[in-house]
Amino acid sequence: MKKEIAKKMAYIGAGAGLVIFAIFGLLPGSFLGGVIGLNIAGKLFGLPLAPSLIARLTVVISMLMGVMIAGVVFVAGFSILGWLIGHIVELTTERRVMNAGKEAAVK
Repeated sequence: MKKEIAKKMAYIGAGAGLVIFAIFGLLPGSFLGGVIGLNIAGKLFGLPLAPSLIARLTVVISMLMGVMIAGVVFVAGFSILGWLIGHIVELTTERRVMNAGKEAAVK
């Protein structure tokens, strides 16, 4: 029974993080990754960029990395936040049970 609330809250937080990532993180992650990819390709191949396959692959790979990093940050962050909330709930309910047992023993 112990640590079940924290585990469940971590799963709920991961699901919420995935939804929030889909709404708020997917597009900015690809934009930022694309800009970084354009900068890298510009440094490697010179500006203005020619429409070559290697330059495009550089931009696409960096866009994918931007999306992946944003996803990891959102999902991991919300999962940790959910676990912390669950852990706090477990601690407070555990203390209430202990206090109730002490009050019953005193009476």
